[in-house]
Amino acid sequence: MESGSINLPPGFLFSPTDEELVLHFLHSKASDLLPCNPNIIPELDLTLLDPWELHGKALSSGNKFYFFSKVNEHRATENGFWKEKGVPNPIFSAVDKKVGIKKYLAFHVGEAPQGTETNWVMQEYHICSSGFDTTSYPSAMRIRKPDQSWSDWVLCRVYEKNKFQTCCSHDDDSGSELSLLDEVYLSLDDDLEEISSMHA
Repeated sequence: MESGSINLPPGFLFSPTDEELVLHFLHSKASDLLPCNPNIIPELDLTLLDPWELHGKALSSGNKFYFFSKVNEHRATENGFWKEKGVPNPIFSAVDKKVGIKKYLAFHVGEAPQGTETNWVMQEYHICSSGFDTTSYPSAMRIRKPDQSWSDWVLCRVYEKNKFQTCCSHDDDSGSELSLLDEVYLSLDDDLEEISSMHA
């Protein structure tokens, strides 16, 4: 443990699936009724840290960083900003119930909306109220639309993408390399921007 951060002991790898991140960690964090399972993921303010400053502050496993953060539409830091890419990906439970969504973001150096895209990628996990019984939660949470998160917390997984990696790199859903599906989502914005510039 350094500077209050939590590091796994040698031989242990934190490698949860998307479903496990939502159901066993984010849901427990958001409900405040259940203890986090276990409480090893720290809370960080996304706007105070650039991605390369996460070491020693977020939960580190391999070259991936995990942390909880408050929902924030303006994800700007001192040196850049996180920009959403593509469309959110739904997350389903084992019984085929939608329990969350995963947003894809890339870190840009500079001021929004301009800036230079880096290899830093973030997957931001949100809870969908349609997947849970929210009657026991505050009314402010219950009045949100079914596909909106009823929690003010999100869980973030950040890693630096290998610039030499190809779109066909295999991924087990929890590794740092992008799966083919991730590459498709991340490339949608780039393709749309290129088409728009050709017709401008």
